[in-house]
Amino acid sequence: MAEPILNQPHFQDADKAREYLEALRWANGVVCPHCGSLGKHYKLEGKSTRPGVYKCVDCADQFTVTVGTVFERSKIALHIWLQAVHLMCASKKGVSAKQLERMLGVSYKTAWFMAHRIREAMKTEPTGLLGSGGGTVEADETYWGNNKRSKIGKLYGELRGGAAKEKVFSLVQRGGEVRSFHVQMVNAKTLKAVMDKHVAKDANLMTDEALVYKRIGKEYASHGSTQHSAGQYANGNTHSNTVEGYFSIFKRGLIGTFHHVGEQHLQRYCTEFDFRYNTRSALGFNDVDRTAIALKGISGKRLMYRRLDGQQATQV
Repeated sequence: MAEPILNQPHFQDADKAREYLEALRWANGVVCPHCGSLGKHYKLEGKSTRPGVYKCVDCADQFTVTVGTVFERSKIALHIWLQAVHLMCASKKGVSAKQLERMLGVSYKTAWFMAHRIREAMKTEPTGLLGSGGGTVEADETYWGNNKRSKIGKLYGELRGGAAKEKVFSLVQRGGEVRSFHVQMVNAKTLKAVMDKHVAKDANLMTDEALVYKRIGKEYASHGSTQHSAGQYANGNTHSNTVEGYFSIFKRGLIGTFHHVGEQHLQRYCTEFDFRYNTRSALGFNDVDRTAIALKGISGKRLMYRRLDGQQATQV
C-alpha cells in the first residue's frame, strides 16, 4: 500500500520543505530575487543565521527561496504551506478556508489568506490564442450569487438574463484549456473584447443560441449553435457541452465547498478552477505535477492583505 503523500518529508519538516522548494525553483542554479543574477551566491552559515539564507555576490543582498514569492515573510512554517498548496491542487472542487483551518491547525483568517495567496500562484499568463489552426472553441456564460436578495430583485435578475447576479464568461478549447473571466455585463461589446484577445479568428466557434453570439460568431472560421430553449444540446459535432461540463464542476465547487464568494474575489476562484482544469489528468497531469506547477508560480506574486480586504496590511 502506498504511503500517504502528506507523510512525505517535505510535508512534515520545515527544513525538508525548504530543500524541496529550492530544488524545484532553482533546478538550474540559485537565482537572486533582488538582481536576477544566476549562480553567484553563497550560503551563509553560523549559529546566528537562519537556515537557507544566501548572499548575492553581485548586489550583496541576502535572500532565501521564499523572498519575492507569495510565501515571503510568512510566519507559517513552510511545510504547512506546502500541505495547503497540495490540498488545493488535489481537490477537484476546491477546499474551503474552514477545512484548511481544521487540517492545518491555523486560524480561519490565516487559512483564508493562505488560500488567496495560493490562488495568486495559480495565475498564469495566456500563451497563444485558443483555437489557433482551426481548433474548436466553446463559449458560454454562467451566473452566480445574490440568492439573498429580495424576491423582486431575484425576479428582476431572471427577467434580465441574470442582471442581478455575478457573471462568469468562459472559453474552452476542446481537448485543451479553459479561460474564465468575471465580467460586469454579458453583451456583445464585453464578450467581443475578451474573445478578440483570447480566440484566434481561424477557430471554429460553438455556442448556444444567445443573440449576443450571433454577430460575434461571424468573425470566426465558422459558428455553430444549438437551441437549448428547444431542448437541443447537440447536433453532431455542434455543441457547447464541454464548457457546460466545466461550469458544472465550477458551480458545484462554489455551492458545495465555498458556499459564499464575494464579488471582489470571484475572479480568483475562476483562476483556481481554471488552473486545475488546465492541469487535469486527461492532459497527463497528476496531483504531484499540479502542485509542482503551482509552486513554480509563486515568484513575483507577493500578495498583501490590504489588497484583498481593503484593510491594513498584515503578515501571517
